[in-house]
Amino acid sequence: MNNDQIAGKWKQLKGEAKVMWGKLTDDELDQAEGHKDKLAGMIQERYGKTKEDAQREVDDFFSRY
Repeated sequence: MNNDQIAGKWKQLKGEAKVMWGKLTDDELDQAEGHKDKLAGMIQERYGKTKEDAQREVDDFFSRY
């Protein structure tokens, strides 16, 4: 799924993202707008993960949809 497709489905996926990364606020998820890099950066910051781990989680998340 490319970034345009993700952005188009983000409202649907946002709930699933909230379940997976509950420490992220609704405002943060709105700011991410489904952009993988933004979301990974937020996960990295909020959860103290490495950039690679955060990116891998995001890639795994979006590969399911």
